[in-house]
Amino acid sequence: MKDQKNRTMMQYFEWYLTNDGLWWKRCAAKAPNLSALGITDVWLPPAYKGASQNDVGYGVYDTYDLGEFDQKGTVRTKYGTMKEYLRAIEAFHANDIKVYADIVLNHRTGADECEDVLAYTVAGDNRNEVTGGDRQIRAWSRFTFPGRGGRYSKFQWDHTCFTGTDWDENTREQGKLYCFSGKKWSQLTDTENGNFDYLMGCDVDMDNPEVVEEIYKWLSWYIEKTQIDGLRLDAVKHIKFTFYRDLLKRVRKETGLALPAVGEYWSDDLGRLCYYLDTVENVMSVFDVTLHYKFHNASITGRGFDMRTIFDGCLVSRLPEYAVTFVDNHDTQYGQSLQSFIEDWFKPISYALILLRKAGTPCIFYSDYYGNPGRDRPMVPNLGKLIKIRAKYAYGEQVDYFDHPNLIGWVRRGEKKRSGSGLAVVLSNGEGGGKRMEMGTAFAGQQFYDAMGECTDPITIEEDGWGTFYCNGGSVSVWMPQKAFEDMTVND
Repeated sequence: MKDQKNRTMMQYFEWYLTNDGLWWKRCAAKAPNLSALGITDVWLPPAYKGASQNDVGYGVYDTYDLGEFDQKGTVRTKYGTMKEYLRAIEAFHANDIKVYADIVLNHRTGADECEDVLAYTVAGDNRNEVTGGDRQIRAWSRFTFPGRGGRYSKFQWDHTCFTGTDWDENTREQGKLYCFSGKKWSQLTDTENGNFDYLMGCDVDMDNPEVVEEIYKWLSWYIEKTQIDGLRLDAVKHIKFTFYRDLLKRVRKETGLALPAVGEYWSDDLGRLCYYLDTVENVMSVFDVTLHYKFHNASITGRGFDMRTIFDGCLVSRLPEYAVTFVDNHDTQYGQSLQSFIEDWFKPISYALILLRKAGTPCIFYSDYYGNPGRDRPMVPNLGKLIKIRAKYAYGEQVDYFDHPNLIGWVRRGEKKRSGSGLAVVLSNGEGGGKRMEMGTAFAGQQFYDAMGECTDPITIEEDGWGTFYCNGGSVSVWMPQKAFEDMTVND
């Protein structure tokens, strides 16, 4: 079997980046550092033209414009030009880092022209409830992409490509939701609000075969143009569930590429995540939103949270091979609609729980690693160390000691082929203390040191392979063999 090193993804952006067009250049410059840190995959922001230059990338206008054409008052996107984007990908590849592109297909915004369209209104909190009969509205639903002039694709979008919208230029009324006459929302979507097909802008009609074919052609073009390695799929709960199942199977078959994908299905209901994975026949992984909310709850509850239950009801426990674990992301930041930022004190604990265990593929958030001075958020202490420890030392059999409501731990017993591997983790959301755990007789007599610097005195593994490992209150300690600890210290 081929030797598999631990993979670690980083979401390499956050919501509040400066609109200076230098992001792709910064990505290219940081690629060597990220590789040395132990990052194996990066998830980059949407690279195509939005409705404005300041768009973070989720208000999609033209997916063929990667910062190449003068459209929406700009050539570059918020992040830079197409050439700079391609150079950034090349830089990551040169440093053995795979690139995941953010794919946003649910909606379009910033149309070039209005159209007179018959539509009926539906209730916002129950999209299956019709609240008004057919009437003519003036919808911003025609996308002609004049700045691109038909290059790469001559396909133009009009109201037949969409299911509905939320704006009538005639009345300019707020809060209305329109479904175009003769159409209905896709039925196989999340059932929140009765039917959660519609999210924003003009809702793309995944039941229109011409639209589906155009999306396939675009994705094939995008993969060839950019040489990306994988996909981060936005808002999959709002898109007909079978759409991505069919699209990914087709693209993989016809390109011969593995093309791994991770979907964003935002729900803290484990049953919904499992149902989605089953429906799409496991063609992708999904972000473990259930675990994020466990972290959030634990961080605001403090010592009243039972740490023995931290993984209960989470995807990483049920289907670990399909779980991409994370602590926070751009949607959970302060000021966002899904704001649920983990309290600062619990962040190191959360990252230890996703980085130093066997199950799941962890995704680091950019702002947690670098900090976010503009939003008064500090970098997470010791996060760089945790990433490095995962890359080099977090291997081997895992044994859990989840036997106390506040003080829990586990050991990784290492692999012979990985020098210095093996570690013991102890964490507490209450008072500090010690926990007896068995590293194994292979470590007998060895001294272990806390890489987090919380505990300064070493401990010695007893002849029978057991040891008592300590941590302080409200913190995490990662105990490593002396040689590995010294190597970490030298290379830190």
